[in-house]
Amino acid sequence: MAAETRGRRPWGSRLLGLLGLVSVSVAAAAWDLTSLRCSFGTFCECDFQPDFQALGLECDLAQHLAGQHLAKALVVKALKAFVQDPAPTKPLVLSLHGWTGTGKSYVSSLLAHYLFRGGLRSPYVHHFSPVIHFPHPSHMERYKKDLKSWVQGNLTVCGRSLFLFDEMDKLTPGLMEVLQPFLGSSWVVYGTNYRKAIFIFISNTGGEQINQVVLEAWRSRRDREEICLQELEPVIAQAVLDNPHHGFWRSGIMEEHLLDALVPFLPLQRHHVRHCVLNELAQLGLEPRDEVIQAVLDSTVFFPEDEQLFSSNGCKTVASRIAFFL
Repeated sequence: MAAETRGRRPWGSRLLGLLGLVSVSVAAAAWDLTSLRCSFGTFCECDFQPDFQALGLECDLAQHLAGQHLAKALVVKALKAFVQDPAPTKPLVLSLHGWTGTGKSYVSSLLAHYLFRGGLRSPYVHHFSPVIHFPHPSHMERYKKDLKSWVQGNLTVCGRSLFLFDEMDKLTPGLMEVLQPFLGSSWVVYGTNYRKAIFIFISNTGGEQINQVVLEAWRSRRDREEICLQELEPVIAQAVLDNPHHGFWRSGIMEEHLLDALVPFLPLQRHHVRHCVLNELAQLGLEPRDEVIQAVLDSTVFFPEDEQLFSSNGCKTVASRIAFFL
C-alpha cells in the first residue's frame, strides 16, 4: 500500500466519507484475540445488525423499487438465507445487471442500510468505482496488489464486511481475478475466514439483452410479471462472457460459478417513472401535482422509437427534473 494511504481509508469515495480506517499492514500487525474472534468465531459481528422485519427491507423495496419483481424476490431470498445461516460455506456473491436508472445502486445502498448500523458510512462497507479507484489501466498490477491486500486486511479485521463494486462494465479486465480465492467455498484463505462476507457487483452489461426479452414479452401480450429468471440468466451470462470490457471477462469468476445470483433489473415503463415521481415528491414532503408529474413524463425520452415503451434513463433523472418543474 502506498505510503500516503497509510492511516486512512484507501480509495475513499465521497459517498462513504473519510472514516479513518487503519491500513492493511497495521490491521495485520494488530491481529489480537478480539480480531481473531471477529474473524473465526461467532462472538463479534462488528457493525453488522441485519433488520429484515416486515416493515423494513421488503417494505422499502415494495414501495420504492418500481417494476422489479425478479430483483426484489431474488435479493430478499438470497439475503435472508445467508444472514440466517450461522456458518455459511461461502460468501454471498450477487451480480446486479440492467439498464441505467432501474434501481441497482438503490438496492445496494438499501442493503447496506439494513445490514449495518452505519449503513453506507459503516467502516465495514467498502465501495469501489473504476473511474475513481482504478482509473489507469497501466497501473493494473499495483491495483491488483492493493485490492487483494485491502480485501484480505478488512476481512481480517471483521469477517462481516460488504464490498460493493460499481460500474463493472468500465473496469479493466484482469483486476477481478485477485478476488476469485475470496469468493469460493474454501474455509480459510490467506489465514482469514471470509465466509460471512458479502460481495455485490453492479453493471449495465446485459441491459440490452434484458430489454429485448421484456420487449418481446410486451409484443406477445405477456404480462411483465410472467417473465422468469430462467429466461434472463443465460442471456445475461453470455453478455458478460462476450464483453471484453467487463471486469469478469476471463477472470474465472463466471466459469467457476462463483456468483450466487445474476440479478436482472428490467427496463422501466411510463407508469414506473410516474411511480418514481410520486415517491420523490413524497420524499420532498410535497403533495402530488399533476402538472409536475406530466411535465417530468413529457420530458423523459422513451424507446424503441416505434413503441416508446422504456425510459432511456429509468428513474435516474427524476429528482433533477422535478426540481426543474416545481
